[in-house]
Amino acid sequence: MSHDIGIDLGTANTLVYVRGKGIIINEPSVVAINTRTKQVLAIGGDARQMVGRTPAHIVAIRPLVDGVVSDFEVTEQMLKYFIGKVGQQGASPISRPRVVVGIPYGVTEVERRAVEEAAVNAGAREVFLIEEPVAAAIGARMPIQDPGGNFIVDIGGGTTEVAVLSLGGIVASRSLRIAGDEFNENIKLFARDKLNLLIGDRMAEDIKLQIGSALSYSSKPDETPIRGRDLVTGLPKEVLINDEQVRQALAKSVVQIIAAIKETLEETPPELIADLMTRGIVLAGGGAMLRGLAQLIEQETRTTIHIAEDPLTAVVRGTGIVLEDLDALRPVLIKTEFAK
Repeated sequence: MSHDIGIDLGTANTLVYVRGKGIIINEPSVVAINTRTKQVLAIGGDARQMVGRTPAHIVAIRPLVDGVVSDFEVTEQMLKYFIGKVGQQGASPISRPRVVVGIPYGVTEVERRAVEEAAVNAGAREVFLIEEPVAAAIGARMPIQDPGGNFIVDIGGGTTEVAVLSLGGIVASRSLRIAGDEFNENIKLFARDKLNLLIGDRMAEDIKLQIGSALSYSSKPDETPIRGRDLVTGLPKEVLINDEQVRQALAKSVVQIIAAIKETLEETPPELIADLMTRGIVLAGGGAMLRGLAQLIEQETRTTIHIAEDPLTAVVRGTGIVLEDLDALRPVLIKTEFAK
């Protein structure tokens, strides 16, 4: 017996749902490779530990950029590893599972094909694709197959997907290559331009998680140390950065996400707008947890905002719900030539 699996193939993290078991894998989408021998040294959490800390001949790369496959062979190796890990946890090692993979809305035919082929080469028997905003809405238990408006904003690592869904399909949407990774990049640029400090991705991520916000959340400034290389002296340096500075750094990206939400609202038919005023907008994805973001969107759109329960896992839970009832939910899937 094979285990059917759902995969949220994210830019930052890959999550795997096994039918009947739930989410069993949640690891960073990072692969460490020895460039001399082309050998894969580590995948997932172990590889993330190596980012920025390896000798010249070992590179820790992220095979997905902005939610799409940028390195086909490495993505295939990563999928093979995760599917193999599922096999070690109970399925027969020779079984070939049916796989549902979440992909960003609006990817090209070539990008979609790359995901399909990578999954098949990694050991899938059948491959089904589902657009991430649809999967996130299903994971957030929104009634997307009803004739009513459902507004989902999925802020992941590489992309922000904004969509209005009705009768199982997307009515209006926007897909932005601005999300959690761009937030980290904003903090790195702020540190470089305003503090003369060169910092790495992990330090930027830590700052975002500790004191990152879209609105002021405390009467007194919240500070945390930021460490890196002084661009003037070239020596190690530590300075304090406060929440107001981080908010300033993130503002440009936050404004673009809110603009995409407003544009999608403008495109939404009036009947569905009436539904949205009752049901509100649901935020999913890791970016939804940025402090004050929900309140800021609520202020700007004058619409009630709800954050999905466990927003990080909404997409993979959506793929899991589809797997559990594949016949009923097959209409929401994208047809592929690897699906019977």
